Amino acid sequence: MDALVYQIALSLLPGIGSIRTRSILAHVGSAENFFTESSKILEKIPGVGSHPATNSQRKKALEAAKKEYEFVKNNHIRTAWFLDDDYPMRLKQCEDAPVIIYIRGDTNLDTKRIISIVGTRHATSYGIGQCKKIVEELAAFFPDLLVISGLAYGIDVCAHKAALKNGLQTVAVLGHGLHMIYPAIHRQVAREIVSQGALVTEFATSQIPDKGNFIARNRIIAGLADTTLVVESGIKGGALITADLANSYNRDVFALPGRTSDTWSQGCNQLIKRNQAALIESGKDIAYLMGWETSPPNKNDVQKELFAELNEEEKKLLGILKKHGEISVDQLAVLANISVSKVSSILLNLEFAGLITILPGNIYRYLA
Repeated sequence: MDALVYQIALSLLPGIGSIRTRSILAHVGSAENFFTESSKILEKIPGVGSHPATNSQRKKALEAAKKEYEFVKNNHIRTAWFLDDDYPMRLKQCEDAPVIIYIRGDTNLDTKRIISIVGTRHATSYGIGQCKKIVEELAAFFPDLLVISGLAYGIDVCAHKAALKNGLQTVAVLGHGLHMIYPAIHRQVAREIVSQGALVTEFATSQIPDKGNFIARNRIIAGLADTTLVVESGIKGGALITADLANSYNRDVFALPGRTSDTWSQGCNQLIKRNQAALIESGKDIAYLMGWETSPPNKNDVQKELFAELNEEEKKLLGILKKHGEISVDQLAVLANISVSKVSSILLNLEFAGLITILPGNIYRYLA
């Protein structure tokens, strides 16, 4: 039987957890040995007890593991066992890190710079705007930056979308198996993440998603990164749990300040006030405090390269936008002599390229 089956089975045993699993392996040597050793010997290992070591429990875990193994192989999912060389280096430094993780996507989880961005599900326009701005600024300096978040509503999905828009790799850490996406409305974003990053989880498909899973996954969000940024948070919430975990791993924590009267800035302000996070206002602040050298590419060179890749209609619209600065879709369609529907499609491509931005009232602004 493949060693991966035993590794999955050990991770599925109830009542053990990642820290106890490490203790077990220190005594038995391998996951396979745990399932071939006698119950009497296993019961003597500190922290194991009789329940997980029974033959029936081990048999049940192995059967579930075989099904998970087939799912992993059939869906081209990577796994990383905590003793493997390809287990993420930063996560390996956390004593409570999961013993196995499942990965859909090809991104390098040991890339040079990684930031986790978290926040409330009830993000305000201020938080969303600042999240986008900070990711855009960081992308200008560090095109190899990896952005981690949890694919939840609000700040999480905003961070993923901003990373995708700015050409950065991004990883979503899930609170469930890779057979589903929650919330379902983020399935399309998840598909884009797989092509420009990865989905990561410690949970097998046989495990039922519940609230505790989403709390547990926060330690992976914190553990995978060099630093955690809290954009917006109430006085309680998952973002603050992630910040606490990052601090416990001796990782840098940053928080975006807000008005004292704003509900969704109270958590960030509290972190700053208690010296649990450094106050930042921009991506450049993060780079400075992290000691990351900032040498952004020449903007003119970048814009020349982007312009060279545009087709004639895109160049035509961009030229009109550059002349007028801000203009409505209808006006743009008249001036370019192109249908409104086609203009809207072209504008979407230009916005994705970071050359223009949309304003309230369906007005477009030239950025290049």
